Amino acid sequence: MRTDKDYVLVSDIDVSDKQSDLSWASLGTSVYIKVLVIGGLLWYLFREEMDGVVHRWVSDPSWSHGFLIPLFSLYFLNQHKKELLRLETRPNYIGLVFMILCIIFYPLNIVQFKFAYARPLTVVATLGTIVLFLGGWRLVRYVWLPVAYLIFAIPLPARLYRSITIPMRQFAAQIAAILLNIVPNLEATVNGVVIDVVYKSVRMEPGLDVAEACSGMRLLMAFLALGVAMAYLHGRPAWQRIVLLASTVPIAILCNVVRVTVTGFIYILWDPRYAQGIYHDMLGMAMLPLAFGFYGFLAWFMSNLFEPEDSIEQDVIVRRRD
Repeated sequence: MRTDKDYVLVSDIDVSDKQSDLSWASLGTSVYIKVLVIGGLLWYLFREEMDGVVHRWVSDPSWSHGFLIPLFSLYFLNQHKKELLRLETRPNYIGLVFMILCIIFYPLNIVQFKFAYARPLTVVATLGTIVLFLGGWRLVRYVWLPVAYLIFAIPLPARLYRSITIPMRQFAAQIAAILLNIVPNLEATVNGVVIDVVYKSVRMEPGLDVAEACSGMRLLMAFLALGVAMAYLHGRPAWQRIVLLASTVPIAILCNVVRVTVTGFIYILWDPRYAQGIYHDMLGMAMLPLAFGFYGFLAWFMSNLFEPEDSIEQDVIVRRRD
């Protein structure tokens, strides 16, 4: 029996029931075997570089965040799971040419050019060329960021690292000295990266040394990597993502200045033993939540800077038939 008065008001029609059932298991065993074979060959060819990078993660606290980078890359891939599982890929032989060039460049760089930082970068570049070769530009569209993001896991060359940390240490020392001079009966002067302190006419020995661990480089690299992830994961206009990404550097520097200044106050006004050792490390760890607090405030401010356009919901009237 049909009734013309029987109507159903539908405000949201779900057309993706089948898509929601997609999972990585639907790729099949053969795909995972290919991935394991390619991964094994990649490791065999670049095993010295991979082992060296992992050893640096373990031995150097400044790069301990490297363990998180591959996990973030996998998370980025999972964000486009539906698109990747529906994607029809086709090989691109430009990728094959670039892959061969990367493989040739690797031993040539070791013997001839001897540019150490390029050796682990070649691993990432080779992975990118493999993606282009096997999946074409369609696959690169979704995979370029997870691959490029692996660069954050590669430690910087020692010379470049020192050249960056020294100005950061000097800047933090100068700002901290200015803030310390606000305290009555306290005079702080900067000599390179050392803050010499005279408090109540008594010179404190030794001076407050802004060591390499206090340069803020560790916070900068970790926060820059996480900042890129946050800017990518949140659906924002392009200009907001650029601002968020650019803000990671000044926020990290600001938090390091806070760390050095607070350390100075503890060293002078409280007890020097609480400005070193495990207390010093704990204060450094506390700067990461502070950095994300500034970052979150900036993100909130930009989200509320302009009123979002009202979304228009269109109701669909569907006649029900018996």
